[in-house]
Amino acid sequence: MDRFQAMATYLRVVDTGSFSAAARQLNIGQPAVSKIVAQLESRLKTSLLTRSTHGLTPTEAGQRFYERAQVALQEADEAELAARGAGKGLSGKLRISAATTFARLHVIPHLPRFLDEHPEMDIDIILDDRVIDLIAEGIDVSLRMGALSDSSAVARKLATSPRSVIATPEYLARKGEPITPAELAEHEAILYNPQPNLWSFTREGAVTSTSVNGRVRVSAAEGQRAAVLSHMGLCIASDWMFAEELKSGAAKKVLTAWQLPSIDLWAVFPNGRLASAKARQFAGFVESIMAEK
Repeated sequence: MDRFQAMATYLRVVDTGSFSAAARQLNIGQPAVSKIVAQLESRLKTSLLTRSTHGLTPTEAGQRFYERAQVALQEADEAELAARGAGKGLSGKLRISAATTFARLHVIPHLPRFLDEHPEMDIDIILDDRVIDLIAEGIDVSLRMGALSDSSAVARKLATSPRSVIATPEYLARKGEPITPAELAEHEAILYNPQPNLWSFTREGAVTSTSVNGRVRVSAAEGQRAAVLSHMGLCIASDWMFAEELKSGAAKKVLTAWQLPSIDLWAVFPNGRLASAKARQFAGFVESIMAEK
């Protein structure tokens, strides 16, 4: 029995709460997972798991083993990094999640460089604008933007972007450019769920709010971006979302004398598990990408 493989399998069983879920994430059969855990219990001469209506939960001994196994696997990763030198040559599978538009524009185009640095690594990318369950989906690191809903999340801030009111020159030529926030009421707003209809701005310490209206509301940032670039209206978005268009002139910021709250990019790691060296290395890679922008 490979001890590290057994520990990793056991951690995945505890994290997911079942042999079948762990098997799906590890891409092996459920009987193989059950056998590995049984062999581990036989070696340790103690029961590690108990069954309940909520699934599998660790025994007292199982919880102690879980915590120590986390540390052991992380230290093994660190030892491998040290031996390979300067964090090069990571191997195995890394499973990440990210918002669709952000990943398409700012992550995926840079992946060849990361993969060239780590030729023995495979990456699974889960593209979803929603906040997903990292443990249930077997995610090693998630790239999330905005306020974190879970205050206990293990997270690292990677970058910050201004947010702006953005439209195309074609739309502004047709509808006119707003000079004050109050004039937004006369425009078509492309709203992104759950973005409110009330937009608030600050200028010299004073807050100004205005209600906006729009015939188009979308459930994903990709739809909001497509609608704006189709000259259908204006929106509030991070400068990241329209970076190339703002640079080329295909999109334009308006109301630049008023400020909107900025938005943060976070690397979020599964609660209850130490971040793997691969996940931390990837988070650092994304941080370096965003620092160049």
